[in-house]
Amino acid sequence: MTEIIDRDPMPQTSGRVFHWAWAYDLLLRILWRGAERTYREKVVELARLSVGESALDVGCGTGSLAIVAKDRAGPMGKVVGIDASPEMIARARRKAAKAAVDVDFRRATAEALPFKDATFDAVFSTTVLHCLPPEARRQCIGEMSRVLKPGGRLLVVDFGGPAEVRRSLMGHLSAHRDFDLREATPIFRDVGLVAVETGALGFSDLQFVLAVVSASTR
Repeated sequence: MTEIIDRDPMPQTSGRVFHWAWAYDLLLRILWRGAERTYREKVVELARLSVGESALDVGCGTGSLAIVAKDRAGPMGKVVGIDASPEMIARARRKAAKAAVDVDFRRATAEALPFKDATFDAVFSTTVLHCLPPEARRQCIGEMSRVLKPGGRLLVVDFGGPAEVRRSLMGHLSAHRDFDLREATPIFRDVGLVAVETGALGFSDLQFVLAVVSASTR
């Protein structure tokens, strides 16, 4: 059972919060050109999520990735999704209910995750870090590390690579072009994580970092 720590009032994030949940899924379908399900499945595969494990999706948006993760974790697995946007959480809950998928969606911030230490087998976060200022980014990575069990995996997906070689329109938008996931990797080491795999995700200009909790930190 995942233990939630009540925080009232909810801490405010210093990152960007998206409230237009009604248009979010439509925008992703246009951007991904029908490949969104394939993208989500690849993220879950990279996170090495297994049947019966617990997982947390940080910055879950409208819940699509968390729902795919629950399919992988199975009836005995536990999947939680958090987002700072009440509109995103409301839509995610409706989506899960319609699909009859048991995912626990909660409003929370990436900088102050409302879970005890060593709660999850896997944590993933997709296209969230670029929405956070530098200090909040460090806090987010530290919090994701904190809630991982010994040997747990963290998968982060975000924009990366030199701006001049990026091919997608999204990769050149002002919010994305100045962020490179590769430059955030020293933070992973600082919070006790060891990167085991990095590279291009194969979608748009997205890169990924898969890290595990260092044995010396637990």
